[in-house]
Amino acid sequence: QRQNALLRPLLLRQRLRPLRLKENHKLPVTVSTLTTVDLSDIDASLVAQVASFVGTSRELLNLALTCKSFGWWQTGSEMDWSLAEEVARQTGRSGLNYINGVRIALPRYVRGMRTWLSILRESEHPLKFNTLCGLKHSSGDRTSVRCLTEGGSGGLALANGYVMMSGIHYAEFQITSGTPLIGIARPMPRYSLRVFARRRLHLDFFETTMHDDFLATRRDEWGDGVVHACEICCADGDMRWTDWDRDDTEWEDWEGMEEIESGDTEYTIGMLLDLDEGALTVFKNNRRLGMMKNGLSGSYCWYIRLFGEGPVAIKGGEPPLQLHHGDSQDNESILYVEEDM
Repeated sequence: QRQNALLRPLLLRQRLRPLRLKENHKLPVTVSTLTTVDLSDIDASLVAQVASFVGTSRELLNLALTCKSFGWWQTGSEMDWSLAEEVARQTGRSGLNYINGVRIALPRYVRGMRTWLSILRESEHPLKFNTLCGLKHSSGDRTSVRCLTEGGSGGLALANGYVMMSGIHYAEFQITSGTPLIGIARPMPRYSLRVFARRRLHLDFFETTMHDDFLATRRDEWGDGVVHACEICCADGDMRWTDWDRDDTEWEDWEGMEEIESGDTEYTIGMLLDLDEGALTVFKNNRRLGMMKNGLSGSYCWYIRLFGEGPVAIKGGEPPLQLHHGDSQDNESILYVEEDM
């Protein structure tokens, strides 16, 4: 205790020394001047070119909010919108957000209703449920769906704005509760799907009475493949597929299939569609189960069917396992403005 009493004043003087030095020290004063630039004196196309390096739609929106030179309509110029809108238009049409082997449907620009910034954002996050039959979106970005009412009768959600035509594609379905059906089907015009939904309470790609109607929407991009729809039942892991010709579409076992256990209240199902090899592989909670179906070719889109379960969300990304497969990066990609899906 006596030693502590002797050291305490010494330590206190050491702590106060920097404070005294700061009080006596005079800092240099720097005077800065604010320089302003009148952007109206610079060619609008040059400003738009510089602004194009900003990047994402969110960053462009922040740029538009900084000052009226970027966010207001450019009076006296050839553009009928703001500089931020012009950059979004050029970026959206440049194919910057192309995805190899995928045809993405984007909404059309409509003045007063839809902006180029919103269209650019759509191109940045293209995988979503575009068409619903008996379901509703549970998120603003349309990546999650649920039944119209709690414990409702269910329905179908189709990601037909994201058409996979070649290459390798992975989607993950985040399931909150229940055992939905998840699969791939041929892309069809949206107006045809609306007509089908009016005729049937639950739109089902395996309904034999609808096979001729489905085949009537055939496109050249379907190719010569005979597997027009294929789905997995998350309850017991069975799968089935159809060529929209035969009447019997029995559920089949496949190597690696696994049922959902009672304790699996929340889980993820991943599906890897390899159109180079014509195979559909299934994952559960980032664990590979096995190849569910082969012999696939032509164009497909993801879909789910719910039966009173909780919300299901879809997202893209890389598969859990690192792939080493050929030159899939050289696949053709197409971006087009949606007319009437």
